[in-house]
Amino acid sequence: MGLPGEFGLIARHFRALAGEGALDLSDDAAILAPPPGRNLVLAADAVVEGVHYLPDDPPETVGRKLLRVNLSDLAAMGADPLAYLMTVALPRGTPDAWIAAFAAGLAEDGRAFGVHVLGGDTVSTPGPACLSLTILGTVPPGAALRRTGARAGDALWVSGTIGDGALGLAVLQGRLPPDAEGHLARRYRLPEPRLALGAALRGVARAAMDVSDGLAQDLGHLCRAGGVGATLDLAALPLSPAAAAAAARDPALLPRLAAGGDDYELLFAAAPGDAGRVRRAARAAGTPVTRIGHFTPGPPEVTVTGPEGGAVNLPREGWSHF
Repeated sequence: MGLPGEFGLIARHFRALAGEGALDLSDDAAILAPPPGRNLVLAADAVVEGVHYLPDDPPETVGRKLLRVNLSDLAAMGADPLAYLMTVALPRGTPDAWIAAFAAGLAEDGRAFGVHVLGGDTVSTPGPACLSLTILGTVPPGAALRRTGARAGDALWVSGTIGDGALGLAVLQGRLPPDAEGHLARRYRLPEPRLALGAALRGVARAAMDVSDGLAQDLGHLCRAGGVGATLDLAALPLSPAAAAAAARDPALLPRLAAGGDDYELLFAAAPGDAGRVRRAARAAGTPVTRIGHFTPGPPEVTVTGPEGGAVNLPREGWSHF
C-alpha cells in the first residue's frame, strides 16, 4: 500500500532535502546539536503567491527565493547557516510537477549554501500558496550584528547594488521593458544573501540589517533602533548597469529606487574612521560596498538628498507587511 497523500508528497519531494538531525523526516521533530561554542540564530520569513512572487514565476526560483530571503536575515546578523524548517501551504490540486521543481530549487541552493531541511509541515489551503521557512544559523558568542548601535557621525554603507529588485518586478509585470541581459528580473527572483560579508563585518559594523522593504524605510529602522537620524545621498546609490540605464532614460526613477524593496543587500553603520576596515572586509567577502550617507544627532528621521544637495521627497515609504 502506498503512503497517504501528505506523506507520499514528503517522500517524493522533500525527504531528499533532509540532512543530519532530520531523522529522515519520519518523526514529529528533529534533533540537532549546535556546533560547540556557538550561539544559535533563528529567523523566519514567508513568501506568498501574488505578494512576494508572481503566479507564473518558475517554481524552482520560488524555492530558491524562499531560502535566500531567509539566509539574508542570517547575513544581517553576521551568522553562518546551519539548517531550516519549512511549512508549505499549497492550494489543493497544485500539480506534482510544480512541487517537484520547487523542491529542486531548494535542493540546488541547499547544496550551494550548505543547509538542509530538518522538518516542517505540509497543508492545503484555498489559496494563495504560502511558503514559510525558519532558518537556523550560528554565530560566535557576542559577535552577532544587531540593528542597535549606530551613532551620530557614523558612516552609512550598503552592499551590492540598489533598485534592481523593484525594477525587476516592474519588468516582470510589463511596466518596464526588459534589459538585454535579464539581470533585473533575475535579481527580483533570486536575491543574493550576503553571508560572507555579514560574517566579515563582525567586529566592524556597529549596526546592520538587510534591505528587504526599501532602502529608506529600512534605514529608518536602523535610526529608531539607535536613536539617531540619517542622511542618505541619492547620488551615491550604487546602481547596476541595467538600473543606471533605466534611471538615465527616466531620472524620476532614482528616488523610487531608494524606496523600492526586494534588494536584500546589507545596510550597515561603521565608525567614520573605519572605512579601511570596511573595505578590507568587503574584499575578503568578494562583495562591493558603497558609502551612501551618514548618521546624525537628533530624532530618528531619514533625510534624503538629491544630486544637487537639496532634500528629496520619496514617492512612497517602502513596503509594509500590513
